Amino acid sequence: MADSATHPQSEVLVIGGGPAGAAVAYWLARSGHAVTIVEKRTLPRDMTCGDALTPRAVKQLADMGLADRFGEFHRYEGVRVTGLDRQITMQWPEHPELTRHGYVVRRRDLDTIVARNAVAAGATLLEGHDAIRPLVSRGFVRGALVQHPSGATKEIIAKYVVVADGANSRFGRSLGTFRSRDWPYGTAIRTYWETPRHAESWIESALDLRDRNDKAIPGYGWVFPVGDGTANIGVGLLSTFQDFKSVNTTHLLEAFAERIADRWQIDPTRPVHKAVSGRIPMGLSVAPKSGPTYLVVGDASGAVNPFNGDGIDYAYETARIAAEILHEALANNDATALQHYSKRLDIEFGQYFKVARLFARVIGRPIVMRELTRVALRNRTLMEWVLRIMSNQLRTDETGPAEIAYKMAANIARFAPTA
Repeated sequence: MADSATHPQSEVLVIGGGPAGAAVAYWLARSGHAVTIVEKRTLPRDMTCGDALTPRAVKQLADMGLADRFGEFHRYEGVRVTGLDRQITMQWPEHPELTRHGYVVRRRDLDTIVARNAVAAGATLLEGHDAIRPLVSRGFVRGALVQHPSGATKEIIAKYVVVADGANSRFGRSLGTFRSRDWPYGTAIRTYWETPRHAESWIESALDLRDRNDKAIPGYGWVFPVGDGTANIGVGLLSTFQDFKSVNTTHLLEAFAERIADRWQIDPTRPVHKAVSGRIPMGLSVAPKSGPTYLVVGDASGAVNPFNGDGIDYAYETARIAAEILHEALANNDATALQHYSKRLDIEFGQYFKVARLFARVIGRPIVMRELTRVALRNRTLMEWVLRIMSNQLRTDETGPAEIAYKMAANIARFAPTA
């Protein structure tokens, strides 16, 4: 039973204080709107994540006024791709709007910085508060019943609600959101190991993932130097692999750690922390993404790149689009503006994610994955094209080989309506 007190009404209530929730709150507060963020946990807190910020994420953080906040964290210049006893090291591609570097920042630090930035812009942050269920009146979401850390509950009323509570999105599911079951999703597991190579200038992606029995697994491993004496090391798998559900990801991570132990000078038997894992909806696979008075952003909407598992970039970007839509709705007192949100996402990401989903289906076959790895790692130029496409750093101001290759893939994807 809710108590009689209610939180002072906000224009927008944001469920979740992670990348998407904090970003949408920042942009709305910066535009002068009253925003309340409800975050179940207390910051700082850890999340299952590779911790690597790509140039797309760096741009969004800079646009939020945070360019100077990351000097204390580990900067890296690009990606080293390994596989089949070969490796290619590449700096991030040149792009007129993006940096050629990224950062590795633990999520406990990153999410705290962005959430505090939203508060500095004028948002209200309620930490340790659990949004138990939506408040619905005549079919319209009007807020949430929220539980205080003490156990007491109260109703928070708002004109609009943003669902940003992550990949599992309990709040979203209570509103009827669902994942398209025939679209790919991923699972990932990671932890940290101490390594003297913790300050390397390259993050590493391994394309020849193998289990304890040396059986090839269509997925990838990563080593992301954190710069604090440790590296974030993990593995990711796609559901398009036929034996996906039978893979023990803990054992797979252990096997990967053993394979890279000598090169990265880690003790595979002594991780710094217990490994954590999570399931990741991808390619905007969650629907609906909006209702008459709510929008769904970030991981809760499945806004994760199927090419590489990047989600932070798209959390910030979908949040920014949502904030623009909500600002329009509030400024014009016109809730119909929310109807444009799904179309905006489709314009920005629809075709690209469709190509990525098709790619995820193709590499779900171990033989295909191995052959693609063999060909790519023998040709630096080809690998540079692949990096530009997979990191979504295609250029609109020129038509280079990567752009041409992507357009060819997009044409093929048009004939795969279920991709």
